[in-house]
Amino acid sequence: MFELIIDITEIFLKHPVLGGFIGSLLAGLATGVGALPVFFFRRIPQKLIDALLGFSAGVMLAASFFSLIIPALDIGGLYVTLIGIILGVMAIFLANEYLPHEHLVKGMEGYRYLRIRRIWLFVFAITIHNLPEGLAVGVGFGTGDIKEAVVLASAIALQNAPEGLAVAFSLMTTLKYTARYSFSIALITGLVEPVAGILGAYLTTISHTLLPYAMAFAGGAMVYVVSNEIIPESHRLGHEKQASLGLIIGFLMMMILDNIF
Repeated sequence: MFELIIDITEIFLKHPVLGGFIGSLLAGLATGVGALPVFFFRRIPQKLIDALLGFSAGVMLAASFFSLIIPALDIGGLYVTLIGIILGVMAIFLANEYLPHEHLVKGMEGYRYLRIRRIWLFVFAITIHNLPEGLAVGVGFGTGDIKEAVVLASAIALQNAPEGLAVAFSLMTTLKYTARYSFSIALITGLVEPVAGILGAYLTTISHTLLPYAMAFAGGAMVYVVSNEIIPESHRLGHEKQASLGLIIGFLMMMILDNIF
């Protein structure tokens, strides 16, 4: 199956921007796939949700290091990678500080005086979260290494599914939305990734010099999201053991995926 995916995506080798768009689109759609259980269940154990969030965190950490930061070090060296990581962290930090958004547990962040419906504040929060992931997939295709790009896109899709599940059930149980509406919002939050995917692929194609910066930027941004958002969310209700076990499993799975293919 994986070899078939490689064969199909090889047609995008000469069109990295198109490849970045398709790869990040499929990864983003995985958020909707993960949200599908809301049509069949009214509730799932919170321990399971937190374990799956931990799994997502582990996959993102492994993808950040093995597919982005370490290759950036190989291509651009230490100082270029440091600059890229710092810029990626600062970008997400500033977005969290100044863009109005709301987390279901952490509450309101950014400018508080803007009158925006609560659901859109929640969508903005997930959007800030998803942008680095789409950027990472786009950068992966921009490198021209189609196999590594597919592995990275697969990793992002793999961690998007449990995130979609968590988002949909959180909306349905906390904000009392219908299953259809909760699913739609979860799907929409994943569809921001192709926008960032196009940007990431385009930046790496206009100048080879930008490639290690872009890789480190995406890696740093994802590490910050994991530390600032996903891990605290998965630990908030006392399920640290389940979340930590999920993180380790996700990290090891991504490490195996990255080294086998």
